[in-house]
Amino acid sequence: MPNAPLRAVIFDIGRVLVKLDLARAIAGLRQGISLSPAELWSAVEKDPRWHDWQEGRISPHDWHLHITQRLGSPLKFEEFCEAWNRSLDPAPIHSDDLFASIAKKHKLALLSNTDPIHVAHLESTFSFFQFFPPRTRIYSCSVRASKPSPVVFQAALKAVKTPACQAVFIDDIPEYVQAARSLGLHGIQYLNPEQLRSDLRALDPGFAL
Repeated sequence: MPNAPLRAVIFDIGRVLVKLDLARAIAGLRQGISLSPAELWSAVEKDPRWHDWQEGRISPHDWHLHITQRLGSPLKFEEFCEAWNRSLDPAPIHSDDLFASIAKKHKLALLSNTDPIHVAHLESTFSFFQFFPPRTRIYSCSVRASKPSPVVFQAALKAVKTPACQAVFIDDIPEYVQAARSLGLHGIQYLNPEQLRSDLRALDPGFAL
């Protein structure tokens, strides 16, 4: 158990709350492009402006123009957004009762490396956002920094008004969990729903999960 009572639970989104299906997105983005799926995604993820996109230094329209011109894609902006959002599986990983249970005694926050197109789609699609006040939704594209930067973790702690030692961060990527721990937060590497509930109960027996 932690020395101080747990007050806040901070979640990553991708592969923790929402399943990702890059193949569906790539299928839509490949229209008119001769690259293989692997080559296409590598070109996007390794694009020199990728971090600018993830950290809010380039607008959705400018990102669309940049990527489509670079890859020779014929997709118009609306078509591009639709294809881009196909990577977000519409079936949530957890039922809302998980968040309702946690919210009874703990503050909730989101901390995600993501972009404005995904944010708009996520917030309009998934019901679990009702448990996360807008001020506690920390996105890399909003704070102009991304995990594992201390800046994003500090923004999340400020949003929930909780010291690091009384917060837990949940992510599927070990590097990001370790970054949180290095700043004094508790960290849980997400593997599956059952493991998450078990680890939360181990951290704080007060969880009725």
